[in-house]
Amino acid sequence: MTEMLGKYELRQVLGKGAMGTVYEGYDPIIDRRVAIKTVKLPDAEDVEAQEELARFKREAQAAGRLSHPNIVGVFDYGETPEIAYIVMEFVDGTTLKHVLDKGERFGVPEIVRLMEGLMAGLQYSHGRGVVHRDIKPANIMLTQAGEVKIADFGIARIESSSMTQAGTMLGTPSYMSPEQFIGQTVDARTDLYSSGVMLYQLLTGEKPFEGGLTAIMHKVLHTEPPPPSALSVSVTPALDVVVRKAMAKRPEDRFAAASDFALALREAAEAKTAAVESFGLGAEDF
Repeated sequence: MTEMLGKYELRQVLGKGAMGTVYEGYDPIIDRRVAIKTVKLPDAEDVEAQEELARFKREAQAAGRLSHPNIVGVFDYGETPEIAYIVMEFVDGTTLKHVLDKGERFGVPEIVRLMEGLMAGLQYSHGRGVVHRDIKPANIMLTQAGEVKIADFGIARIESSSMTQAGTMLGTPSYMSPEQFIGQTVDARTDLYSSGVMLYQLLTGEKPFEGGLTAIMHKVLHTEPPPPSALSVSVTPALDVVVRKAMAKRPEDRFAAASDFALALREAAEAKTAAVESFGLGAEDF
């Protein structure tokens, strides 16, 4: 007999983690493959597990208000006596982290295309008051056709929501912005910083800052990484400028919006430096 979760058929396990399991599922009512993420409901006195459940619900709340080709769609949220579950769009593909971990590299035109997909999703998300706060290759899905889809809004900050507060450090250290490390309230520009880190990694094959948590935190707050062009001959000084602006220590020195980031990147890749200079960068920055 087919195992069911609510109205959904559970077909196979896609992955397991410390908190729960992700299944490939099927919605028989509308004939649709779905992905179903589950977590066990915690005991009331388990504070840490209760926070994990709050993040899980936050993911449903955040992604559920977003409908965009570059964002993994969320269709449903439910609970049984034992578990909570989110029903999501089934993405037939892999993560960008999986591709990078295999040592695969992308040419600059393909990097621009991937980043433009990411920026389109973030522009839409930010416009609806949702800051992801954990942009990294593991949360970027690539479909079989190579399209980008942003996943896992589990630590998102939602405007007007009291579920996340300043003073709490959440994120993945290698991709966290300076303001995340020091517990300041974040806005859309923290996602652009993390995207800049990811762009650096795509261009060079290396993360800009490595080490343990304390070492990374010190570097993020106080040092500058080598320019990407020092690590890859395919990277031009114009691309260095885009990375440096995206990864500026102060949020006000970064791109104001994801759409600005995408435009500057495309123009830099096409070596049209005049367009890069229009974002307040002069010839001395090259």
